[in-house]
Amino acid sequence: METRVAVISIIIENPEMVERINALLHEYSAYIIGRMGIPYRAKGISIISVAIDAPQEAISALSGRIGRLQGVSAKAAYSNVVTHVESGERGRA
Repeated sequence: METRVAVISIIIENPEMVERINALLHEYSAYIIGRMGIPYRAKGISIISVAIDAPQEAISALSGRIGRLQGVSAKAAYSNVVTHVESGERGRA
């Protein structure tokens, strides 16, 4: 299996979706390297960056699932760092 390092950028305009986003991130927590959340109170939005090392299909699935939530935008930026891992191992070093 191959994993890639990526960053998923999330902008939340609908605060009612925060719990659903956190639940989705929890589903993929084994792949998440770290996350940073910034509440932008002056604009009434929240911004989350998630660093992830996962199979490309998992990154795309997570970004797509988050982006389909009402009032939420998500985009993934992929690095060229690809790692081959044996079955049962995680993508992190």
